Amino acid sequence: MNAQEIINTYQRAVIQIATQTGTGTGFYLMDYDLIITNNHVVNNTPEVTIQGKTFDKQLSRALYTDPKHDLAFLQPPTGADLAAIHIGDYAAMKDGDNVIAIGHPYNLSYSATQGVISKVDRIRDGLKYIQIDAAINPGNSGGPLVDYAGNVIGVNSFIIKGGDNLGFALPASYLKEAIDLYMPYKGQEAVRCSSCDSLVTAANIDNNKYCPNCGSEVKLLQVPEKEAELMGVARLIEDILKELGKDVRLARDGANQWSVKEGSAKINISYNPDNFFIAGDAYLCQMPPEPSKIKPLYQFLLQENNKPTGLVLSCQKNNIVLSRLLYDLDMTKESGVLEFKNLFEQADHYDDYLKNEFGCTARLEE
Repeated sequence: MNAQEIINTYQRAVIQIATQTGTGTGFYLMDYDLIITNNHVVNNTPEVTIQGKTFDKQLSRALYTDPKHDLAFLQPPTGADLAAIHIGDYAAMKDGDNVIAIGHPYNLSYSATQGVISKVDRIRDGLKYIQIDAAINPGNSGGPLVDYAGNVIGVNSFIIKGGDNLGFALPASYLKEAIDLYMPYKGQEAVRCSSCDSLVTAANIDNNKYCPNCGSEVKLLQVPEKEAELMGVARLIEDILKELGKDVRLARDGANQWSVKEGSAKINISYNPDNFFIAGDAYLCQMPPEPSKIKPLYQFLLQENNKPTGLVLSCQKNNIVLSRLLYDLDMTKESGVLEFKNLFEQADHYDDYLKNEFGCTARLEE
């Protein structure tokens, strides 16, 4: 396979993961019907959201966690057309071999970085890692490291802060060992003990917190009957979204970030704790391709911005965006419901109106 063929294939296997505290990457292995990612991506969250090129955002359970090797397995998506990718032969890799690191850096949708193996067996904390010069950025963690045969030879894990393109991937040999350990218990929640490497499940955990083999403390992730509540402004925003009928678990895009759909419009919501502002940005559509439509469109946007609604229509590159900026100390649940309800409704209205009246086009989304 050439690089482009590999990249095209992996688009249907690489998965974006989000929790209350951050985002990361995973990949689907059809041979085992599991999503593979890093343990630190899951970050003690029993239930995460997943999204891929061939399926919409949905919930997924954490099935297996392994803090020592920084591995986690997730429940696969439903209704998805996913590519068949396979674990390769890590032992055959050599220093200087070409590789591709794939993931979702900085919460972006899919990227692939080509590089070479700097050292195939770099020892760190008693474990082997593949050192590569392909950048592993925040959000890329948990993605596959792929050889030029198109097989997974590692799991992208971490970078050295301040290092110039200094990335590390857990070798696929550790991944295969973990899968073989878990498969007899597939479908159950399990954790691998960091002290003795044995598998702990709900059936054998000692006093709900100890490894039955060596007595070390372990944390078995299980979906609780009641989800742990957020605090402060994040909780207020989620209370508002719930009041408006949104599933906040699916809306989460990481720490202090949410996205929801209202009709044909997508609205991104973010909170900046440094300046205390809550921003709602609805990306409506793109500028019309017909030049004669541009001037009347600008006139319409300016006229609408003169209305005392608090909403602002703007152009960001080729996108038309409807925005609302709120100060957290001024917002209550009641006022927030009114503000967000208005933003959502107007976003859906403007999205259709601009397409029908000015020939604006639908936004391209990955």
